[in-house]
Amino acid sequence: MAAERELDGNVALVTGGGRGIGRSIALELAGAGARVAVSARTREQVDETARETGGAAITADVSRLEDVEAMVEQVERDLGPVDLLVANAGIGGPPGATWDVDVAAWWRTFEVNVLGVHLCCRAVIPGMLERGRGRIVITGSGSAYLPGARSTPYPASKAAVWRYGETLANELEDRIPVFVISPGLVRTEMTEGNFPDDAPWTPPELAPRLVRALASGRADALSGRYIHAEHDDVEELVRRADEIVQQDLNAIRLRR
Repeated sequence: MAAERELDGNVALVTGGGRGIGRSIALELAGAGARVAVSARTREQVDETARETGGAAITADVSRLEDVEAMVEQVERDLGPVDLLVANAGIGGPPGATWDVDVAAWWRTFEVNVLGVHLCCRAVIPGMLERGRGRIVITGSGSAYLPGARSTPYPASKAAVWRYGETLANELEDRIPVFVISPGLVRTEMTEGNFPDDAPWTPPELAPRLVRALASGRADALSGRYIHAEHDDVEELVRRADEIVQQDLNAIRLRR
């Protein structure tokens, strides 16, 4: 029973928590005993998730500084200081050739996927440092490094997110662990229709389980590493943490 409630008393904020992967993460964390706040731009979606988690629902656009600051203030007021930030909110890029896509639509992908992550991290880190505890999990994507992409905004934004998370982990070394995860190819509204039925779909429960393990603190030695929900066994990585750090594994690198 203790393992089932390993996050008792923790306050988690999950952005993009109204649907898809974010919603599944919120439910998993609540099942582990965390008090969970979910945010999204659609009120109905966050309300539904919050009803199931027994937590807080917040409408916010993570690309707007004032929304993010108000979001964190509401979490602290309703649930308490944020122990875990899951910076999950993201959008896919606009369809069309890069040179034909509306510039504002192209840039909007970066505003949500990159600036949104930064604003959320920026809002919670000072409090975490003051209290001497906290963790950050950022949702990345295999599109950050896998070959063959033919649309620039989403892969480029996720590559930026990976580099941001790794660098932030360096800044916060030995204080606040930061992880970037790849949830794999999960059937969601964002992916449905963009991949064939026989694509290598990832079981949807794997990313939430990974976030739960990272939230528990067992994997803090892996801060700054890129962890894949399907292809990495987090408990095995924990056992090999010294080797992984020494050999610079689970990182996106140019090898010469």
